[in-house]
Amino acid sequence: MKNDEECLAQIRSLTEKFGEQPKAGFNRTESKVPLYSPKEILGLFPEDSAKPYDTYELIARIVDKSEIDEYKAGFGKTLITAYARIDGWAVGIVANQRNIVKTESGEMQVGGVIYSDSADKATRFIMNCNQKKIPLLFLQDVTGFMVGSRAEHGGIIKDGAKMVNAVANSVVPKITIIVGNSYGAGNYAMCGKAYDPRFIFAYPNAKISVMGSSQAASVLLDIKIKQSAKGGEKSDEHPAEKDKKKLLDEITKAYDEKNSPLYAAARLWIDEIIDPALTREHVSMAIEVANNNPEMSRFNPGVIQT
Repeated sequence: MKNDEECLAQIRSLTEKFGEQPKAGFNRTESKVPLYSPKEILGLFPEDSAKPYDTYELIARIVDKSEIDEYKAGFGKTLITAYARIDGWAVGIVANQRNIVKTESGEMQVGGVIYSDSADKATRFIMNCNQKKIPLLFLQDVTGFMVGSRAEHGGIIKDGAKMVNAVANSVVPKITIIVGNSYGAGNYAMCGKAYDPRFIFAYPNAKISVMGSSQAASVLLDIKIKQSAKGGEKSDEHPAEKDKKKLLDEITKAYDEKNSPLYAAARLWIDEIIDPALTREHVSMAIEVANNNPEMSRFNPGVIQT
């Protein structure tokens, strides 16, 4: 073969002649276009990834007829869980809501953060999809789990562990798209690379790291200053402000390079950086591929503490 393209064309020519094999049997009906153009996805995301936006607007440009059957819509609102169809395929969507939301008791919750109620909701939804043999689509724009004494007293560790357990033991195809931030333990809970999604894609604006670059740079700067002090400098001496700013800028630049989707793709942490306008096509292709692999073990999440 002269090149990769010729080799792939030859492989396709051979495989398209194979006889029919049993399918996994995922449900598919006639494809319906969304009411809103998928090309509009490009204008939904703010330039600053820390700013909020409405994830329902994103979903409306991905799913057939822009229709979803939402699961527990009024509960755990920082995660959207819904049944839908994409290019005719039935899917269960788990997506981070990036807008600031209010609970029924009036408490404000920060978008992109997983709280106890949203983790509990997602756990039950993921289990339902496994029982009904519906593929799962994770739309990641997550900054992590809620922290603090109040969250811990509210059961975030228990509920977060339940969600991670359900994701880890899920047997239906899992397709993950990192549409924005993917930080810390939120990456795991939303089916990051370590939790074996069949396919994992990222938008060009995605950021994948332990934490945001500004927070990480501040932490690393403090560590460097303390290391300098231990290296013989007096503990009451501090770098000049301009030196601190220079060091902070250097750390931030290095961190931004490593949380880029290009950095992740080069190391096979993601399968492909995709055009957001072609999200439907990539999800449909992924489910069709998974449908040709009928082998699925029995769903067994073990004992989940309620």
